Amino acid sequence: MTDPSIADLSKDAAARAAVALVEPGMRLGLGTGSTAAVFVRRLAERVKAEGFSLRCAATSKATAEQATSLGLQVEELDEIGWLDLTIDGADEVDPDLNLIKGGGAAHLREKIVATASNRMVVIADQNKVVEQLGQFHLPVEVIPFGWQATRTLIQRALERLSLWPRPILLRKRGEEPLRTDEGNLILDLALEAIPDPEALAAELSAIAGVVEHGLFLNICQLAIIGRPDGSVVTLRREDKE
Repeated sequence: MTDPSIADLSKDAAARAAVALVEPGMRLGLGTGSTAAVFVRRLAERVKAEGFSLRCAATSKATAEQATSLGLQVEELDEIGWLDLTIDGADEVDPDLNLIKGGGAAHLREKIVATASNRMVVIADQNKVVEQLGQFHLPVEVIPFGWQATRTLIQRALERLSLWPRPILLRKRGEEPLRTDEGNLILDLALEAIPDPEALAAELSAIAGVVEHGLFLNICQLAIIGRPDGSVVTLRREDKE
């Protein structure tokens, strides 16, 4: 298990490097999760020190509350319109910069914000970089009505892709099912490996009751991977740069 202090140093290194990408007056998407929270804090410090303004769209209520409490200007995405840049974390990043996101139960809003941006940049520690997606549970947000029928349809999709039998877990907070900011449920797919992310994404997106899945494919253009010594490694998707 990674030393928490090492992970924190890595996250801070990535966050600091990402803050340098922000330009005064930008329309900026703010991600959700532990690494994104470090970025928001470092961003607020820079904005306060340099005295410039930004228009920020948050991907969750938690991020909006944090950013507002630190003095950042947070607006609804529809008020801002299109974004210049979104900076967010990820649960897994593969060599093609495809992602699994949703560990923080915000992947629906995260995907909306990311795809409403000219550019998406991911910040992460080096433990999030993988050769193949799937070790981290893949979150699938579903509406509460008929969710068990939706689960059955997901199972059948996994069978078609030879990804069954694998557990499909209803995410809980304590004893109760976790509810997203939109009031939905999350089913976590414990797949261990996803050989064909595109095929799985297409299958999940076609299921009635599935609101959004945590596969972010061909969305991220740059990943900034932090190291404990304060340095970073950047991974680029050349066709998007």
